[in-house]
Amino acid sequence: MSTETTRLAGKVAIVTGATQGLGADIARVLASAGATVYLVGRGREAGEAVAASIGESGAAAVGGSARYLEADITDDAAIERCIRTVMDDCGRLDLLVNNACSYNDRGLASSRAEWLATLNVNLVSGAIFTQQAAAVMRPGSVVINLGSTGGKFGADGRAVYPASKAAIIQITKNFAVSLAPLGIRVVSVSPAWTWSPSVESMSGGDMAKADAVGAHFHPLGRVGRGEEIGRAIAFAASSDASWITGIDIPVDGGFSILGPDQGRSPREWFGKLLPES
Repeated sequence: MSTETTRLAGKVAIVTGATQGLGADIARVLASAGATVYLVGRGREAGEAVAASIGESGAAAVGGSARYLEADITDDAAIERCIRTVMDDCGRLDLLVNNACSYNDRGLASSRAEWLATLNVNLVSGAIFTQQAAAVMRPGSVVINLGSTGGKFGADGRAVYPASKAAIIQITKNFAVSLAPLGIRVVSVSPAWTWSPSVESMSGGDMAKADAVGAHFHPLGRVGRGEEIGRAIAFAASSDASWITGIDIPVDGGFSILGPDQGRSPREWFGKLLPES
């Protein structure tokens, strides 16, 4: 069994949407596990800053490194250029993490243009990236799609983002079957509330406040950390998970085991919501 610090030694990975937030956290963990990581996204200054921070983190001590590739993943030619660059540089591609995401969602009020734009980023671009990556991947390679607890439950005022995440979980199953004969595994990882730019903004940058709010919905009592999602992805991408494909791995602090009663008994809710007679 591999150790955590060398789990991905010698592997080459692409992480989309890696210029900030969860994508950057995932990239850092993969590099710290020994992978050469290509950060794909928009925003050269931010992307190069993340790559530089990985270079300064000590990842090189276990063979890890990072490089930024600027690309609009809604452009098929840009996806092709990314894969060609990786193959020219390294001669291999072992891991694709489809993380890029748009949160643009006005629920039932969303226009056709908004539906198509968000689905193009969240769903279609990952499917095309997988299609092109699979053409160069060797047996033992892995595709990991970022799902979400949002794709498993209903939510007021939302529709487009949850629909895209539900579809990602579904295509993970389909692609796993299609790519299994090539020896390529496909897995999705679904976080719940995770410390990220959006949660940071809502909490005013106060992680303790975010944890206090998140404790109501996560049995483990807080919101997740990006590196925790990254470690689950590093495991799923490694040979330690060689018999796992086509499933969704919930990395959610127990969020998905609760119903709308938040795991509390009817007695507690009646006592809380009904006045004593």
